[in-house]
Amino acid sequence: MRHRLARVGALVLGLMSIAVAAGASAAGASAAPAGAAGTVWLCRPGLRANPCTPGLSTTLYTPDLKRKLGVERPRAVWHPAIDCFYVYPTVSGQPTGNANLEVGPEERSIALYQAARYSQYCRVFAPMYRQVTLAGISVNGAPPTTPANPALALADVRAAFQTYLRRYNRGRGFVLIGHSQGAFVLRQLIAKDIDSKPAVRRRLVSAILLGGNVLVKRGREIGGDFKHVPACRSAVQLGCVIAFSTFDQPVPTSSLFGRPIAALGTTAPKADVVLCTNPAALAGGSGTLDPIFPSRPFDPKSALAAGIALLGLTPPKPPTVWWSAPGAYSARCSSANNAHVLEISPRRGAKRPNPSPTPAWGLHVMDANVALGNLIAIVRTQAAAFTRSGR
Repeated sequence: MRHRLARVGALVLGLMSIAVAAGASAAGASAAPAGAAGTVWLCRPGLRANPCTPGLSTTLYTPDLKRKLGVERPRAVWHPAIDCFYVYPTVSGQPTGNANLEVGPEERSIALYQAARYSQYCRVFAPMYRQVTLAGISVNGAPPTTPANPALALADVRAAFQTYLRRYNRGRGFVLIGHSQGAFVLRQLIAKDIDSKPAVRRRLVSAILLGGNVLVKRGREIGGDFKHVPACRSAVQLGCVIAFSTFDQPVPTSSLFGRPIAALGTTAPKADVVLCTNPAALAGGSGTLDPIFPSRPFDPKSALAAGIALLGLTPPKPPTVWWSAPGAYSARCSSANNAHVLEISPRRGAKRPNPSPTPAWGLHVMDANVALGNLIAIVRTQAAAFTRSGR
């Protein structure tokens, strides 16, 4: 299984270069429609069998997971002031170069793991998109049955975002959430459709872009990817970005996470560095993380399920929808070995996860959950700040 996931890890890292290059591909092409019937929603308010509204009951454990601390049953905000627009990472195992728009078990699983908990404080919108599949970025395995076209992924997400603005937004604030391929696509969407448009930018509460190498100018909180969207350095700051890739061991030279990538493996300008914002201490320094995970296992047939298993953690199996181990890890942003990443360390008996599938990948498969409690708390505070701002 480790060999299989090592290959998947290499493919995902290769996807980084392809996804960044997609901006150039899409810029010179007309936007491809997101299917003949328009946007297909994985998550949307009112959708039947919505994977982003599973309930919020949570069992709390000590960091070592040996003792139950109790059960929380938080209630979702009845009329949330903001929305969350989520773009999922590479999960499709379809044999084609680009996925179709059919909702599969892997998309439902990833929405539960990465987006559903935000439903406590926002309405969650998540479009299906023709992402580049695992087959589409394979260089060692069987070639995809159709060529991969990264521009389709960006075009679909841009079309879905415009549909969201036109039909559902009605002047509301929104948080963008993406991981891996999803974060790379959102980097481009922000640059094209938000950063240069003040009217839309005023509605941006924040962007949570994980495992996606967001670029800023060295020594600054802005520049690089965006001209007007800076790093978040306070939970009441609006129109800003939170970004990190997680490691608990030194970042290998071979890893592409935390290092600037322009396109197809080339390096970005020397003035650019990868942004790291610590969700436990946005202003800087160290803090403690509150991981939250679903109690339901990930789709067992997916590659990501194998990646989660390789972390070497034995999760509890409570009857609640979620489980959490508050304070299980400490975190700080590190620039060691010229890689800007979120470095975590176990606390109070918490088990140290294995890099998965290889040290070069770090804890990429945990990016969205290892600090989910912190991120949700930030979104709650930002939502209140947005309401007070009168934007």
